Amino acid sequence: MSKKINVSDLPEFDLAQQLKSEADIAAYITMVIEDGDAAELAHTLGVAARARGMTEIAQAAGLTREALYRALRPGAHPRFDTISRVCVALGVRLVAQPLR
Repeated sequence: MSKKINVSDLPEFDLAQQLKSEADIAAYITMVIEDGDAAELAHTLGVAARARGMTEIAQAAGLTREALYRALRPGAHPRFDTISRVCVALGVRLVAQPLR
């Protein structure tokens, strides 16, 4: 007989721990952009920023840590310049490609 596992005993999954390189971050952001959910983009950038360190990304983006958290919380609608500055701080860039 197999042992029962309580869901509460399982560790919480944190995607930020899986984003180890700029390539990982770029692939994650690209996937979310391709899904077309603009609200999810802010959350995605927040996860990527946590992977790198919120304080480091905030400083590189020219924001306070608190402002970065507010701008990238789930459901937030940050301005494009904020998104752009965070992407630069993360070492990635947004690009447009023609639809196939």
